[in-house]
Amino acid sequence: MTAPTTSGDIATVAPSPLFYSVPQAAELIGTSAVTLYRAIRDGEFPAMRIRGRLIVPAKAIEAMVDATVAEQGVVDAASWAVVRR
Repeated sequence: MTAPTTSGDIATVAPSPLFYSVPQAAELIGTSAVTLYRAIRDGEFPAMRIRGRLIVPAKAIEAMVDATVAEQGVVDAASWAVVRR
């Protein structure tokens, strides 16, 4: 997931982020941020908490997309979440 950018006459590719904010991740998967916050709270979606801020690993989203395409069906995000406190 890289976004091409232009700088004068030179086209460059911006590096993919390692993490997304919850609103960014929600937009990527086509749901509301509130729905995604609830899924994270309920242990149904993977996220990382750093000093109270939740972030979603880009690799988790990419892996879910890959699994969905490979299985050609529905992938339950809850099976990707591991709750450790």
